[in-house]
Amino acid sequence: MSTNFRGAGVALITPFKSNLTIDFEALGRIVENQINNHMDYLVVLGTTAETATLSNVEKQQVIDFVTNQVSGRIPIVVGIGSNNTQAVVESIQSLDLSKADAILSVVPYYSKPTQEGIFQHYMAIVNASNLPIILYNVPGRTGVSMSAETTIRLANASKKVIATKEASGNIGEITKILRDKPDGFSVISGDDGLLVPIIALGGVGVISVAANAIPKSIADLTHFALDGDFKQAAKLHLRLQGFSEALFVEGNPAGAKAALHSKGVIENVLRLPLVPVGAATYKILADEMRLLC
Repeated sequence: MSTNFRGAGVALITPFKSNLTIDFEALGRIVENQINNHMDYLVVLGTTAETATLSNVEKQQVIDFVTNQVSGRIPIVVGIGSNNTQAVVESIQSLDLSKADAILSVVPYYSKPTQEGIFQHYMAIVNASNLPIILYNVPGRTGVSMSAETTIRLANASKKVIATKEASGNIGEITKILRDKPDGFSVISGDDGLLVPIIALGGVGVISVAANAIPKSIADLTHFALDGDFKQAAKLHLRLQGFSEALFVEGNPAGAKAALHSKGVIENVLRLPLVPVGAATYKILADEMRLLC
C-alpha cells in the first residue's frame, strides 16, 4: 500500500454506453492508456467520475474493475465523500477497499458547515478508515472553503491525513498550507491550470481532469515541474492552454468525455443532470486533440 502521491494523478471519468450502463471495456482502455503514458496514480469515484449518479453496487464494481486491471502497478485512490458524515463512515466500512491505497474525501457540500464542523467531519473519517486520507477542498462545488488553518489542524491531528487536493484557486491560502504544514503532509493541485505554480511553491503534483484525454502531456508537465525544469514546463503549459480552457467551458466531465469521444475511445454519454457539450465546444476540443495527440 502506497502513501506516496507525488507526481501526476488522474481523476478518472466513468464511461457509459448509450443505454447508460457502465462501459467497462472503455474504462479498461482508459486505464491502460494512463499507465502506458506514465501517470503515477489513479483516482476513481471522484467528481469527474459522475459518482453522484452511481449506485452503491456500481461504485464497488468500478473499484473492483480498476484495482484488478491495475494489479498493483500504480497506486489507486478512491473518492468517498458526502455532506452526511455518517454516510461517509458507512461507505468506508461497507465498501471493499482492500486493494486501494488511500481515500480522497471532499469537504462536505451544500450544508455549509463551520470550520469546526469540517474538522469534526474529517476526524470521524479518520476514526473510521484504515487507509490514508487525502483532503479535498473545492469551494466552487461545495459552497464552503476549508481554511488553511483547518487543513493544518487536521494534518497535525492525525498521521492518516497525508495530503490535501487543493482546488480553491486561492494561492494565498495554498501558500499558507505549504508554509505551515507538518513534515510528510503534501499539497496536490486540484486544478490543471495551477499545477506548475503550486509545484514551484512546494506542492507534489496534480490530480488532473485533462489527463483523461492527454495523459502523456500532463505527466510530462508534472514531471518537468517536479524536476525543476520550469523552462520546459512553461513551454508545455502554454501549449496546453487552449485545450485546458475549452475542457471546462461546459463543465466537468462533459469536456473530458467530448475529447475522448473525438478520438473514438468512448461514447459521448453522461448521466443526467449532466449533458454532452454543444457542437461549438466539441469542435474546439476535437481540433485541440488533433493538435495534441
